[in-house]
Amino acid sequence: MELIEKLNWRFATKAMNGQKVPQEKVDKILEAARLAPTSSGLQPFEIIVITNQDVKEQIKPHAWNQPQIADCSHLLVFAAWDNYTEDRINSMFDLTNEIRGFKNEGWENYRQMLLATYPQRSAEENFIHAAKQAYISFSAAIIAAAFEGVDSTPMEGFSPEEVDKILNLKEKGLKSVLLLPLGYRNSESDWLVNLTKVRKSKENFITEIN
Repeated sequence: MELIEKLNWRFATKAMNGQKVPQEKVDKILEAARLAPTSSGLQPFEIIVITNQDVKEQIKPHAWNQPQIADCSHLLVFAAWDNYTEDRINSMFDLTNEIRGFKNEGWENYRQMLLATYPQRSAEENFIHAAKQAYISFSAAIIAAAFEGVDSTPMEGFSPEEVDKILNLKEKGLKSVLLLPLGYRNSESDWLVNLTKVRKSKENFITEIN
């Protein structure tokens, strides 16, 4: 029940107190994000971890001036590949072969199937697909943060184009998709802190087919 209790404890923190999150907790949150499943195991995104206060302040006005951007301990930026390329696909398959120490015929056939499919699609279609994978990792990070007793605020409300410029993401073939400030809640300033969590009932959320 510990995880469920932690998930009941967490909420989208609206005010943070500036207290630093211990690095070992941040490392566990990032590791959970790294271990999250992705389509074909390609992990088509990266996470940029920002602790530099000047950079956080630059990003804040492009995120509706949400105070958590500047007041958080660590700002995580999930940035997806702008496209699938042969090099990017091959690099992940080659890494798998290197780590496992052998080649598998079925795995190599699967590589060729992806190479014959993904690079031929439009860059926009591929970016949307890659962004969906980032969302999976994003969710894992939020859950891991709650487990570690660290507050977070999932954010889609920002200008990706401006954040990309600040972080020079275009040069890396990346586009920002999501922001996740990590820190600790300011209970005196956060209007949401004492409100009851509201979710659909199990009966209205889950359909069982037996």
